[in-house]
Amino acid sequence: MSSNFLTPPIGFGPGSQPLEAGDEKLDYMAMPQDMRAYAPRIPEVEGPLDDLAPALALLREVAQACASGVSARFDLSTLDAENISLISETLGEGEVAAKVRGVPAIAVQESVFAGVWSLNGVGLRTVEVGPIPGCVTKDPFRPTRRAQLDATPKAQGVINAPALLAELCHKSSNFDRDDALEVINLTLLPHTEEDLAWLDAALGEGAVTILSRGYGNCRITATALKHVWRVQFFNSMDTLILDTFEVTDVPEVALAAPEDLSDSGSRILKVLEAIA
Repeated sequence: MSSNFLTPPIGFGPGSQPLEAGDEKLDYMAMPQDMRAYAPRIPEVEGPLDDLAPALALLREVAQACASGVSARFDLSTLDAENISLISETLGEGEVAAKVRGVPAIAVQESVFAGVWSLNGVGLRTVEVGPIPGCVTKDPFRPTRRAQLDATPKAQGVINAPALLAELCHKSSNFDRDDALEVINLTLLPHTEEDLAWLDAALGEGAVTILSRGYGNCRITATALKHVWRVQFFNSMDTLILDTFEVTDVPEVALAAPEDLSDSGSRILKVLEAIA
């Protein structure tokens, strides 16, 4: 008589046996939670649509820019509060946000439509379409904390950081955007806490910080050394799981892909159809 191999045997596996005195209970790692996913936003519109014609027209232009794949910028300063409210409610808040330090400082927030960004600052209120807003790429490495480079005092425990700095300086001065992406993975390299502190002081800090959220967070910080970014990935429990330096214009994880822009254009038009 053949046995039924589709039925698992009883009495085997974790949790199948009673715990005895002194046994420790198995403690499983929590699984990732709260993955963000696109959900259509249909704003509630009260009153005649004629009053909201400027906002609806601007959103159509935003959709057309997304479909064309051409970067574009739309000024909201001429719109009244009701029209701005409709645009804000329709766009919502997506996964990527950035802070551009300067005069004035600019807060950047991606909408739920990838590649559509809201920019706010003193005297500035705009929507921008593109892989990433121009204010992020204009001068991200302008020092807000200057790079000390080799002049950084070396505390006891600084071992491998000077060699890493020399490599980053070489890659920065010889940067060519047509070359393959240069990445230094600190997670896989031997280093001390003093090494990390020394590198932070040696590289300084630039004018741009980007936060990308999904499963956990990705924090991207421009250093004061041209083309050098610190890219850190944290899991959903806020534990650092990957720590790197990237030598590039802007790390790819912060950019909206062309296909994302195309999808965003279609989704905005569907929302406009639902409103009308």
